[in-house]
Amino acid sequence: MTRHHFDKELEELHHELIRMGSMVEESIENAIYALKKQDIELAKKVLDNDDAIDAQEKKIERICLMLIARQQPLAKDLRVISTALKIITDMERIADHSSDICEITLRMANERYVMPLIDIPLMAEKAKQMVNKAIDAYVKRDVELAKEVCASDDAVDELFSKITFEVTSIMRNNSEAVEQCVDFILIAKYLERMADHATNIGEWVIFSVTGEHMHLN
Repeated sequence: MTRHHFDKELEELHHELIRMGSMVEESIENAIYALKKQDIELAKKVLDNDDAIDAQEKKIERICLMLIARQQPLAKDLRVISTALKIITDMERIADHSSDICEITLRMANERYVMPLIDIPLMAEKAKQMVNKAIDAYVKRDVELAKEVCASDDAVDELFSKITFEVTSIMRNNSEAVEQCVDFILIAKYLERMADHATNIGEWVIFSVTGEHMHLN
């Protein structure tokens, strides 16, 4: 395989990664919208679309393995390809957490919420932005943007602590709200994990460019 063909296939890899990133961002957005509006059909759609995200992961995996098999890549090229394999694993797990949130949404579909949903959608938006920036950093090989993604995790962690404190206060004062409050803590935990996975992507981007795997979480 000539360098030209190799670069073209790398470009295809980037295109498919961006596509998977968009699918994952949409899953986060729809999961939170379904939660806010108690939209059963949208929650089910997110659960159904998880198969398409899994299929996209497998497609990218095949592209990566073909690139390695057809040509012995240079060290820096191998880092780019192996990073893509790491990234898709984290993205697939983020989509799984969107599905986890939708399963809770379906369970709470006929309940009146014991708290206004303000910080949970904010957490989701921050996690979604982190995914977007992490994929952008990978394609552009932008170390500073990747570091910015990792630094964003602190804001998500702060929101998680705030939500946990608020929900715990509600539970203390209303024993009938305990089950729903536990669900809201789980949702916040899933969003915190999404941000952790986006941070992982940022760390792998830095590795793909520098050859050094830094733990910035």
